Amino acid sequence: MNKQFNTRSMIFTLFGDYIRHYDNVIWIGSLIRLLQEFGHNEQSVRAAISRMNKQGWVESNKIGNKSYYSLTDRGKARMDEASKRIYKTEHPSWDGNWRILVYTIPENKRHLRDELRKELVWSGFGLLSNSCWITPNPLEEQVNRLIDKYDIHEYISFFQASYIGTNDQEELVQKCWNLDEINEKYQLFIQEYSQKYVIDKNKMEKGELSDGSCFVKSALLVHQYRKFLFIDPNLPQELLPNMWLGDSAASLFTDYYKMLNEPAKRFFEQVYNQGEVEKVMEEINK
Repeated sequence: MNKQFNTRSMIFTLFGDYIRHYDNVIWIGSLIRLLQEFGHNEQSVRAAISRMNKQGWVESNKIGNKSYYSLTDRGKARMDEASKRIYKTEHPSWDGNWRILVYTIPENKRHLRDELRKELVWSGFGLLSNSCWITPNPLEEQVNRLIDKYDIHEYISFFQASYIGTNDQEELVQKCWNLDEINEKYQLFIQEYSQKYVIDKNKMEKGELSDGSCFVKSALLVHQYRKFLFIDPNLPQELLPNMWLGDSAASLFTDYYKMLNEPAKRFFEQVYNQGEVEKVMEEINK
């Protein structure tokens, strides 16, 4: 299979969807074998996991001559947050208030501004005006984590407020997020994956899909759907347009994922167990 996505991003997908549910640790040999299914070679896997280690997403343990990797607390927190949003069954409830984050990060720390912007977009904040970000969701925990992570307590002001402007809430939302563009991306996802779902469902009923194929299809499905975490602010129902396609996309994703899940897990476990992880966990926890 040709390589379709960058190695680091695929490792995140595997940690989020599989590894964190299996003692949160994997032998590098098993990880290399799994990534081969997507066209990634050993060198690219080792380079990517090394970068993730330096960035604080994973940590390594060496038992004998084998290296094992697990998510750090920071990595677990990110995966937990992502999982809640990917596998959500309903929209977040809204208390009618907005959370407002304002920063005054100096020019000599511009790199922190750039990093913070990326994190805020990922968490679902929208840019209201220069250095002023808003969200209707209670993201206090995520904000505190960001402030601690980048050590920017002195540069951040964080408020909770109600909107009493002359325009309605819909115009406020339109100013901060391009929901029409997001809706178009959901439409493209539905068009592509509804066809794939029908084809693969027919193949599964005929017994024509191997466990390995299901694993690849499932991981790529999650990987593709995970991209919406970077653009969809996960707004409450009250703030969404009437013809919102996010719910239809979520239903399609859930049905497709459930169909592939069991055979995909079988394949993952077959490769994963070659790393003798249970013995390793005993050594780590001694």
